[in-house]
Amino acid sequence: MNKVIATVRKNMKQYTMMLALAFIVLMFQGLTGGKLLLPMNVYNIINQNAYIVIMAIGMLLCILGSGSIDLSVGSVVGLVGACAGILIMKWKWDPYLSILLCMGVGILVGAWQGFWIAFVKIPAFIVTLSGMLVFRGATLILLQGGKAIPVFPAEYKQFFVGTTPEFIGVWEVAGMKIYLTCLLLGILIAAVFCLTQVISNQSKKRKGYEYATPGALTVRMVIISAIVIWFFTLLARYRGIPSVLLVLGVIAAVYTFITTKTVLGRHIYAMGGNPKAARLSGVNTERLMFFNYVNMGFLAGIAGLVFAARLDSATPMAGDGFELDAIGACYIGGASAYGGVGTVSGSVIGALIMGVLNNGMNIIGMDVNVQKLVKGLVLLAAVAFDVVSQGHVTLPSFLRFGKGKPEKITAR
Repeated sequence: MNKVIATVRKNMKQYTMMLALAFIVLMFQGLTGGKLLLPMNVYNIINQNAYIVIMAIGMLLCILGSGSIDLSVGSVVGLVGACAGILIMKWKWDPYLSILLCMGVGILVGAWQGFWIAFVKIPAFIVTLSGMLVFRGATLILLQGGKAIPVFPAEYKQFFVGTTPEFIGVWEVAGMKIYLTCLLLGILIAAVFCLTQVISNQSKKRKGYEYATPGALTVRMVIISAIVIWFFTLLARYRGIPSVLLVLGVIAAVYTFITTKTVLGRHIYAMGGNPKAARLSGVNTERLMFFNYVNMGFLAGIAGLVFAARLDSATPMAGDGFELDAIGACYIGGASAYGGVGTVSGSVIGALIMGVLNNGMNIIGMDVNVQKLVKGLVLLAAVAFDVVSQGHVTLPSFLRFGKGKPEKITAR
């Protein structure tokens, strides 16, 4: 029991955000009369928020490494979408080659910003604020003052807004179609998750690390596996697996591995936790900072391709305000405003919270201005929770429980 309590305390914010996501889903499920969790709406939520999840994962590395953010990602999304429109629709280049070139544009943008931040030592806020203006202006110039380029070919859109082919077949039950490939994938993911959890827990036990008790491990596996299978069952009842979900799955898996299992990931956490100590320990912090922003540009480029495919056009104002959703997703999902704390899974949860809020408020017809107010308060609450729980502030006495002289919160 003590180990379970210690684990909960250690991951308090992530567990809190998971409960918050569940609460928000159930709340809007009631407010929308059950429309939120209709299979078609779940499918739409994935397509509507895929680019936010992708940008949030890139933003997480920037926040982890230094607590800094990238304000230019929305403009990069618009720039990459404009490049895709020109290459594919105007110049008639091969869609697959154009996708690779557009990713290269994102990498070049990230390298440009990373150079000024990492080597010239200009604050990230200033560099990326400049980038937000520069890349938005470049987008308008490429689109000749703001003319949209409509309709992308199917070869391009199949990766980002299509549905994966059905390999097994469709099962009809009571007039309802169930796509078996999607259902089988959900079961397979749940099984792989359980297997990796058992192997990881046994490895921690052998090495003398903190590990979960059999009861706690079983509860975790049962709950998460049930959620995964239920989620894929909903998709299987509509059209199957959205193509962009596979893109998200690969990106999330790769970056989870990088941040948890590689030297690069440990160095990023170390730099965010204490830059001076990391530098004295032999970590090349300048190169690491440069990598974080190159990576951010790369993922913003992918997000730009996804968003252009969803709109089926390259528009001058694509990506406007996206940086706020990406930053908010990271902080809501447990990333610390001071750097060194956060996970990929937490950022995904944060992005889902933002996505469900947006979708739910749209379904019930809430005013756009009220929606902004709600999202702003949610973001403030998440960051305030982080600041207080990490011990970066001392609460006034009237906010404390108990009597006597208030004690300062112990810093981590």
